[in-house]
Amino acid sequence: MHRALTHFRLGPMNLVIAISLFVFFTSVWLAFLPRVCHFWNRVLALGIRMLPLHVELGVTEHRLTRFLAFDIPYLRMEPVLPSSQAWWLTGAVTLALFAASFFLRGKLIPIMYLLRGILLVPVTALLYFALLPARFPHTPDSYMEGLVTAGIALISTVPLLFGLTYYIFDFGLLKKAFLTAITMIHLALFLPLQVLMQALFLQKTVLFMPVLYIVFGMPINILIIIAFYSWGMTWFFRPAQQV
Repeated sequence: MHRALTHFRLGPMNLVIAISLFVFFTSVWLAFLPRVCHFWNRVLALGIRMLPLHVELGVTEHRLTRFLAFDIPYLRMEPVLPSSQAWWLTGAVTLALFAASFFLRGKLIPIMYLLRGILLVPVTALLYFALLPARFPHTPDSYMEGLVTAGIALISTVPLLFGLTYYIFDFGLLKKAFLTAITMIHLALFLPLQVLMQALFLQKTVLFMPVLYIVFGMPINILIIIAFYSWGMTWFFRPAQQV
């Protein structure tokens, strides 16, 4: 019988394991967070040297408790309003993608509607910067810092998310610990690369900030968690005779 049709009962051992794994991974993450931030600092510094970036490396100190403090690295750059050339080029690409969506037929219809929904973001950005360019309230500095901070917050919630949605199932201790570890490690390695990639576009003009934030920001990181969770749910349950 497929697991979707079976009746699941939460056993006391699964509950104990869920709480234990949540406490363990949360404690390990908080203990290593200052070192992770230092690692991100080195990756961003390397990216500045290797990539065509005209940015500076900034650091913001955060203190959660008396004993836990860490420095969040981020990229600093001057805000650049869109030039007329950048505005028209972005509008032409947006219009071309919208026209291309009409050629998606059959099984690609869901992609067509997804693409059109995504294109609403650059359309609204183009309209905003055409009418009120000087009133854009966000700066690249605050955006870059917020992206790293949101990434830290999201990684911190992985043990809780899996504790509520994955640990309760009888996959066994090793599988639960393995899935949590690779998810958090993947997100920790992905975040500085995401920051560098977004900085390549953001240094050109703040016109791209809404698309980077709404489409290629935290939604991508959340999809990574969903992908790992979906993969873990395809694993077999632990045999009933095992303890």
